[in-house]
Amino acid sequence: MDDEVPATLRHAAERAVDEATLLDALAALSAQPSPYGRERATAHRVADWAATRWPELSWRVDPVPRTAATPDSANLVGGSDLGERPELLIYSHLDTSLTGATDFDAPITGRRTPAPALELSGPAREVVSGFGLGVARAAAAAALVGYAAAAEACRAAGRPHRLTLLLAATGTHRDDPTAGPDDGVAPAPTTGGVLHHLRDRPLPAAAVVAKTSPGILTAEPGAMFLRVRLSSGFHPALFRDTATPPGGLLTHLGVLVEALEEFRRAHLARRADPDALVGAELGIGAVRAGQPGKPDLLPGVVDVHLYLTTVPGDDPGQITDALRATLVQRLRGTPLAGCGLAVAGHPAHPSAATPADAPICRHAGRAWLAAYGRPAPPVRGWTGSTDGVVLRRRGVPTVRLGPPALPPDPTDPRRERYAVPELMRFARLYADIALRHQQASTG
Repeated sequence: MDDEVPATLRHAAERAVDEATLLDALAALSAQPSPYGRERATAHRVADWAATRWPELSWRVDPVPRTAATPDSANLVGGSDLGERPELLIYSHLDTSLTGATDFDAPITGRRTPAPALELSGPAREVVSGFGLGVARAAAAAALVGYAAAAEACRAAGRPHRLTLLLAATGTHRDDPTAGPDDGVAPAPTTGGVLHHLRDRPLPAAAVVAKTSPGILTAEPGAMFLRVRLSSGFHPALFRDTATPPGGLLTHLGVLVEALEEFRRAHLARRADPDALVGAELGIGAVRAGQPGKPDLLPGVVDVHLYLTTVPGDDPGQITDALRATLVQRLRGTPLAGCGLAVAGHPAHPSAATPADAPICRHAGRAWLAAYGRPAPPVRGWTGSTDGVVLRRRGVPTVRLGPPALPPDPTDPRRERYAVPELMRFARLYADIALRHQQASTG
């Protein structure tokens, strides 16, 4: 096989992955909040730690242009190259879906206590738990250590290679709730850490996305945001019976929710395919209405925000039009029929796939077999979307794989849990993929 790594090189990389270093990497990633658009402090902290641990490798903090959404954002880039060889990019991200700040997190988590700190537990301290491990600190730590192990082994052996680690800013989906086509203002495009990294540089030959997954993903759905807006005149709660609709918009919100659920059922049924690698999904993620400090005034506007994953062939414009048509028909004859209705939709990115026979897919499959003693389980109908789509859409063959999570702490679901041996396994697995890529390109 063209990617069979010499035993001495493989063993050197395996020995370079040690538990203490992996936990130190996780501690550096978890030492402070790293919310979307404010990752720079974490990038510097991790870069400083890594430069001390692996001074022979390159570690660089690359600021992302400042915008209102990204006021203090940066990528962390690690690099190692010797000779002219095709580049492998190992990618994860610095930001977390939740921020660690109560003002943003509490409406989602229902908790106002501080985010749980990193800790070890279990009879042999074999479980690590904490905040933000699922998205994506656990996988990012394994990717960092695996990348460094492969780079270190290649450098020590004088083997030509080009390996890059990218822990990117703004790697989680985020929408601008203030913008939408019906405002006459299109949402500002988000540069994103991955796009910033790819700008003005040659594309890597292949990429590995390090995020928790049930197997090896070679395809991922796209994503889009939808906003449904109902409007009417505002009325004092004192005169709610004379409002339009009677009782006010929120009294009849259930009618709108059921109409949205009806649309979801039909939308998913039309895309049901048990053999498809990716699947569609739609969820209501936020409802905004009124002013908490003035509940004596019934709101004149209700915004419902939705997130939808798209499959190959989906057209965001057609989906938006279909949702609008469903709501017009479904709300007819209800108290909401006399209200204003506006539906706005815009895509984050379309779905994309890597051919199953691409070299990076073979390298990942063989590395998984070596790590587990069995092939990776097949994955069908996957509904999670990441920046792997961004890489694939730019022609970079990409696979996604990452350590499985344990069930979260039942007393605080924000405390996500991982088995340390699994993180170690995946650090070595990422190193193995990197070595196989290097071997196949070098011979």
